[in-house]
Amino acid sequence: MQESGAPKVRLMFQDEAGFGRINKPKYCWSIKGQRPSVPYHHIREYRYVYGAIEPLAGEGHFLIMPNCDSGCMNVFLSTLSKIYPNDRILLCCDGAAWHKSAKLDIPDNIHLFFIPPYTPEMNPIEQIWKEIRLRGFRNQVFPSLNKVVDRLCETIRNLSAETTRKANCSTIHRVCQSVNKLDDSHMIIRRGKWVKDQENLMNGCLHTVCCDV
Repeated sequence: MQESGAPKVRLMFQDEAGFGRINKPKYCWSIKGQRPSVPYHHIREYRYVYGAIEPLAGEGHFLIMPNCDSGCMNVFLSTLSKIYPNDRILLCCDGAAWHKSAKLDIPDNIHLFFIPPYTPEMNPIEQIWKEIRLRGFRNQVFPSLNKVVDRLCETIRNLSAETTRKANCSTIHRVCQSVNKLDDSHMIIRRGKWVKDQENLMNGCLHTVCCDV
C-alpha cells in the first residue's frame, strides 16, 4: 500500500514505431469471385512515434518525432516528466541504443529499466502499434508525410482506455518481477487533445506532435 503523501508510482512501457508512405498490401474483404485491388506505395519517408502506456490505468502519451535518436528521446522524457512532475515513473524500455545513450538527460522522477534482448513480446505497447496500423494504415497510401502525421494523430486520439488496458496481457507480471528490484521511478499518461508543436526543440527544430489518450 502506498504511504499517505508519498509520490504516486506509475509503471509504464515505452517504445518507438515508424510510420510512413511505404506500405505492404494486406488481406481484405471483397465480393466473392472478384480479386480485390489495393493501393501500394514504395516511398521511403517516415515519421516516428514515441509512446509510453500505463496498461493498468488505460492511459498513454505519444510524441511524433523526425528521428530515432538520443535527442528525440530526451524531448520525449522531458515531456513525460512535466506531465506528472509529482509522480515517480518506472519506465520499461527495450535495449535500443538511444535508450542507453550517454547523451540522455533523464529527469529525476523517471527511472529506466529494460526488458531482456530480443523479447519484444514482453512490451505491451507492441500491441498498440499493431492496433494503430490496423485502424489507420491498412492498405492506405498517403500523398505526403503531413497526411501520415494527420492520420497518426487521428488514430491515436481514437484509442480508448479499454484498448490500452487490453495491452496489459500476461506480460505485466513478468515485468513486475523486475520492478520489485528497483527503487523509486516515474511516468504517466493523461487524456487530452493532440497538439501540434512546431517550436525549436533541443537545438534541432524538431517538429513534434503530442497526442495524449
